[in-house]
Amino acid sequence: MRRRIVISILLIVAVAAAGLTVARSGTRATAAPKGPEVTVYNSNIALVKETRSIQLESGLNHVRIQDVPAKIDPTSLHFTSLTDPEHTVVLEQNFEYDLVNTLKVLNKYIDREVRITTRDGSVYVGTLLNAQGDVMLRSNEGIVILKQDQIQKFELAKLPEGLITRPTLDWLVRAAQEGEHDVELAYLTEGLQWHANYVILLSQEETAVDLTGWVTVDNRSGGTFEDAKLKLVAGEIARAGYPRPVVTREVAKEEVVPMPAAPPVEERKFFEYHLYEVQRPVTLLNNQTKQIEFITASAVPATKRYILKLASIAYTGGVFADPEVASKTRGNPDVYIEFKTGKDTPLDKPLPAGVVRMYKEDVDGSPLLVGETQIGHTPVGEEVKLRVGKAFDIVGERTQTDYTKLGPRALEESYKIVIRNHKEEDVTVRVVEPMFRASEWEIVKASADYTQADAHTIYFDVPVKANGEATVTYTVRYRW
Repeated sequence: MRRRIVISILLIVAVAAAGLTVARSGTRATAAPKGPEVTVYNSNIALVKETRSIQLESGLNHVRIQDVPAKIDPTSLHFTSLTDPEHTVVLEQNFEYDLVNTLKVLNKYIDREVRITTRDGSVYVGTLLNAQGDVMLRSNEGIVILKQDQIQKFELAKLPEGLITRPTLDWLVRAAQEGEHDVELAYLTEGLQWHANYVILLSQEETAVDLTGWVTVDNRSGGTFEDAKLKLVAGEIARAGYPRPVVTREVAKEEVVPMPAAPPVEERKFFEYHLYEVQRPVTLLNNQTKQIEFITASAVPATKRYILKLASIAYTGGVFADPEVASKTRGNPDVYIEFKTGKDTPLDKPLPAGVVRMYKEDVDGSPLLVGETQIGHTPVGEEVKLRVGKAFDIVGERTQTDYTKLGPRALEESYKIVIRNHKEEDVTVRVVEPMFRASEWEIVKASADYTQADAHTIYFDVPVKANGEATVTYTVRYRW
């Protein structure tokens, strides 16, 4: 009786376990890589360099590797023999990524005999005519059509050739020296990226912050890297856009793995970027998120700032003379925490782009989240401005009090901004006002000193007493 291979529609794992890859004559499989080097960029890409040992015969050899990332970029592959680089030549390079699944196995059995068992125990034997959608057989009794949800299992005489269970690299190599060769592979792969996560604890007086930075490496490449030398590049590199093979695999449950102890992370400049190198081997499992602490700073001086922007329009070019725009608006100011990096501060480090979460301790000592935001790449010496949220107990109201046409090419308008402080402490609110109507403007009257922030923005720093109110007014003249 012929041995049959059973394929469950629901469990394609049985096919993968049967081992579909057939080694061709002269094929050499490589050993596992020795301590790969993995350089991860912010842009969902990584450069992998690894050394493997293989046995080569004098003449032509097929070299096949299956334990590579599913999202490898095959156009970036580099293969070289370290043992005999001059006389070992790659003649051909292939990347096979048409992975096995139930439908592909069945399609290769069109016009061949199969045995089907349905959920009610019935058995059908015949020639497979169609496997997509409804399954069609030609049996001794005629044509049989079965719905997919009726089928319990298929039985095939043998596995069809030409199917692979994992993405596979294949080289045709001509070697002069017979024996063991150490070969170096280098390639780019997508699905690997990193970013920074920061935790900030705000002091009780809200005048300083403690900062801890974590490197978060996310591996969705379809490959695992054991005991890798890990480097992280902070910065935006230019990349050419072109299509790449799409390889799908079963996605495992994400696992977040913080390192048990913070290993040293060395930071240095590299070209126009910053590079972080972890000073110990790191294993990056597929479908795993790993966190490594890389920066700490305590008692960094900080400032809390309230910024009120109630105007709903900014200067966009040309002339905007509609008198009714934003005649009255009301809202709460944004709250910012600001601090500087630099040699004269406890934070003399660049900050790669990432997510910042800010906490402050409650009266019982438990930290509570007060805000979350993102920062871009921040060099040493730059100021960090973190938007925390809206101030609950401070309210601003902006009213257009006058609008006068001075002729066909000029106008004046006036505004009043009232700030009400319901807090038990004095505050200073920065009121930001856009000069949005025309490119040429001047403030002809103001109730308080102001600062011109740019060509079309001014601001007032307005002190407001506890449980008090403050008002600022101004008149602007536009010409065009």
